[in-house]
Amino acid sequence: MADDSDKKNNGEERFCMMCRRPESEVGPLVTMPPGLTLCNHCMQDMMNQAMRLFQHRNETTDRRNKPESAEDDTKKKASEENDSSADASKSGDSNPSQTKEDGKTGNNGDGFGIPIGGLRFIIPEMMQNNNPRVKPKKKPKEEELPDVMDIANLPVPHEIKARLDEYVIGQEHAKKVMSVAVYNHYKRVRRQEEEAFKDDVVIEKSNMLMIGPTGCGKTYLVQTLARLLNVPLAITDATSLTEAGYIGDDVESVLSKLLAAADNDVEKAEHGIVFIDEIDKIAKKKNTTSRDVSGESVQQGLLKLLEGADVEVPVGASSKNAMVPQTTVNTKNILFICGGAFPGLDEIVKTRLTKSFTMGFNSHLKDSFDDDPDLLSKTTMEDLREYGMIPEFIGRLPMVFALRGLDKEAMKRILTEPKNAILKQYQKLLAMDEVKLLFDDSALEVIAEEAVRRDTGARALRSIIEEFMLDIMYEIPKDDTIGTVTITGDYILGKGAPVIEMRA
Repeated sequence: MADDSDKKNNGEERFCMMCRRPESEVGPLVTMPPGLTLCNHCMQDMMNQAMRLFQHRNETTDRRNKPESAEDDTKKKASEENDSSADASKSGDSNPSQTKEDGKTGNNGDGFGIPIGGLRFIIPEMMQNNNPRVKPKKKPKEEELPDVMDIANLPVPHEIKARLDEYVIGQEHAKKVMSVAVYNHYKRVRRQEEEAFKDDVVIEKSNMLMIGPTGCGKTYLVQTLARLLNVPLAITDATSLTEAGYIGDDVESVLSKLLAAADNDVEKAEHGIVFIDEIDKIAKKKNTTSRDVSGESVQQGLLKLLEGADVEVPVGASSKNAMVPQTTVNTKNILFICGGAFPGLDEIVKTRLTKSFTMGFNSHLKDSFDDDPDLLSKTTMEDLREYGMIPEFIGRLPMVFALRGLDKEAMKRILTEPKNAILKQYQKLLAMDEVKLLFDDSALEVIAEEAVRRDTGARALRSIIEEFMLDIMYEIPKDDTIGTVTITGDYILGKGAPVIEMRA
């Protein structure tokens, strides 16, 4: 016959897990997870020991934080030992020192352990925070970015251009086109989301294609625009894209980067901007018999993204496979901006302009467009098709505009006028060493002339400054008496030294 203590929940009577007394003797039992049954007396005993443990831990923390005399410390230790012995004898534990030690070190990572009647109860950390003397740690608040895509807060085109003027020198036509396109795009997004206009006129997207020589500011314009509007931005390179099934990135990897920039928030990513650089590198190859997996095939793969469709996008990876989770992103409200240098396009434009070569007053000489800085602004769809872009791709980029190459005057302005101008960056670096850095007019002239000669755009400015600033940045920290350093044109040309003034 089975013992009565084994009949807990089999139909006759339940027993307290601590004192082993039946429910008929101690009254209704309290059921605790995972299936423990306790009487009111044992439950109260457990809570009393928990409070003693919390009190003991708080007193220990206060004693560590507050220096005390040796005599007071000895008295408190003796008092703590007596309390722990009394607790141990009351709970039936044969080793009082072990009970105290268990109460102090019974933390298994989830909370503090309290031994009662041969069992150990774990007090979770969340219950400890209910003690008024134990203050829970507050998590740092995450900075929430303001929603500037609201039509009421979206700046109008002239305000967007004014903000771009603070960072980008020149390119007035390009900044005007981008300001209008972005303003109209986000007006279109908000209009489609409003219920009152869902059956109204459908406004198409205004994707953009930027054409300009290297270093003229294509990528910098997009970066500045996305930062001012506070929208997710993904910058990708078209040279790494290939047709699906071949080595390289699929076209969906463009949206994977945008999703990562939006912290995997699909709704936020669907209002972002995608900039595809080096778009001229996927032009259709001429006179080739092999399959063009990185040219025309990529253009065809990008068609559905530019037009607007539901695309399965891998999360956290650039290619689809069974081990990578996927999500659906709708691209109808994503603004696509493509940019490229298109080397050789100027010759195609020049050939078209001089094709109707005639004699007389309305004739065009073949060399009349050789030095035209605005030659690329005369680009047409026919020129892009001859370059290697398929008609379907060009048709999904309705706004085509060109950026001018930078001349000497533009280079000088780039050095000093923008908010984060290159010279201001070096002046800030030396200001940390309490040294004032100055550039005279002759230095600006020499730097601008050398940058134009290198023909790599604004990127040449930093490389030139890095060359002649190397010795200065190396020598200045050695001498604490230097107060001002003036860079001259002769120093940049290697004919002299910078003008150094000592501190007063």
